[in-house]
Amino acid sequence: MLTVSSADINMWIAGLLWPLTRILALIAASPLFGNSAVPATVKISLGVMLAAIVAPAVPAWPATDPMSWAGLLIVMQEMLIGLAMGFSIRIIFAAVEMAGEISSSTMGLGFASFFDPNTQGRSSAISQFLSLLATMAFLAVNAHLVLLSALVESFSTLPVSALPVYGGGFKQLADWGGKIFSVGVQLSLPIVAALLITNVALGILTRAAPQLNLFGIGFPITLGVGLLVIAMTLPYLGMPMQNLFLDGIERVRLMPRTWSQRPEVAKPAKLPVRPPELQRLTE
Repeated sequence: MLTVSSADINMWIAGLLWPLTRILALIAASPLFGNSAVPATVKISLGVMLAAIVAPAVPAWPATDPMSWAGLLIVMQEMLIGLAMGFSIRIIFAAVEMAGEISSSTMGLGFASFFDPNTQGRSSAISQFLSLLATMAFLAVNAHLVLLSALVESFSTLPVSALPVYGGGFKQLADWGGKIFSVGVQLSLPIVAALLITNVALGILTRAAPQLNLFGIGFPITLGVGLLVIAMTLPYLGMPMQNLFLDGIERVRLMPRTWSQRPEVAKPAKLPVRPPELQRLTE
């Protein structure tokens, strides 16, 4: 006779609930899976499917009732871990969007802003264009599949546990956020440099011929030069974006290892060797 106890039911619930929390948190925070254009039903279905696949291979669960306060704390911790992993990839897209904002303001297109459904705010036309370009590059190199692979791997490097994670991982996440500014400036540097030269030339031209209307000819020239430089730099953006995706996924892989270390045994974290699937992205 088959008998099912309350402990078995709690174990089944915990075996699906805790991995599902981390997976859904990453899906909600990642730039591609968490896009507002993706229906919520698709996101939840994907999360449940991944949780059902991952759950049998996850190490032993903590002996905690999922409906107790300790179980709810585990749920909150898993949600924070998933959000941090997805936010690591979102930082890369934020850096690309910042490059577009810098380019737009330099070209004089700062007023040409539209509603962006991804950020639920207003962003410039160049920023949205570069964001779409980064999304296509993300799909072209199969980085979304490698991201899911890193998510599954995190259950081995950082198993579900009732112990609190080491807070040093959040500091590394904050340091990783500096990429928004450094990468944004680097990607927009060709446009900024070209427009700086253009503005200097316009200033010299206006000084030599004061009768010219600088406000009448300056905007069309700077706009045309900016669009021309963007068209010239597009073929060369593939490799920088690909390297950014590689760094972001390596950061996702490194983060669970950092959190799994205790403060008394923690060592300076180093980026792990790129796995074979990441090596194939560079081929």
